[in-house]
Amino acid sequence: MITKLGVTLGLAIVFATPCFAQDTASQKFLKEAIEGNFAEVQMGQLAKKQASSDGVRSFGEMLEKDHSAANQKATAAATSLGLTPPTSPNKKQKADYEKMSKLSGAQFDKMFATHMVADHKKDIKEYEKAAKKKDAAGSYATETLPTLRKHLEAAQSLSAGSKTANPAANPPAVIAVPAPAAGVAPPALESTGADKAR
Repeated sequence: MITKLGVTLGLAIVFATPCFAQDTASQKFLKEAIEGNFAEVQMGQLAKKQASSDGVRSFGEMLEKDHSAANQKATAAATSLGLTPPTSPNKKQKADYEKMSKLSGAQFDKMFATHMVADHKKDIKEYEKAAKKKDAAGSYATETLPTLRKHLEAAQSLSAGSKTANPAANPPAVIAVPAPAAGVAPPALESTGADKAR
């Protein structure tokens, strides 16, 4: 009797382990996704306050809206898998926020865009992996991937814009034209063939 019970219990553990492992991986993904959503919402709010460009402020608004909605879905998925959802970003995300909060204007815009490109590239890889799961985490990841890709494209556009939008790096060319001497008529402008045709 004890031997049968031991064998049955052993078989139950062996066959349940892959399912448990998948649940654990899904729970880990959802925990990190929820923390990430909280971090993105806070970064979006920070961008609306600290940015100098309308594009970065607009991107911040999109982050706040989209990641708030995503967090509701991730929280529901986590709860369905028996996970108590986190209520804030993780330590690294909090440190990134603190670092960014000390910047403002064009310096903020540049660092923010760079951070968002790197962060969304990393997130997309994790979500693509999770999307293969056949559970609530996989459904959430599959549903959220298009939004993350849209955010990456927007962040890349901001990043490219911040590299060319720095006026100090590309000063306009100035051509000095001397003023005519007193009593001397200014030189006549040369006309082009188009001017003569008029």
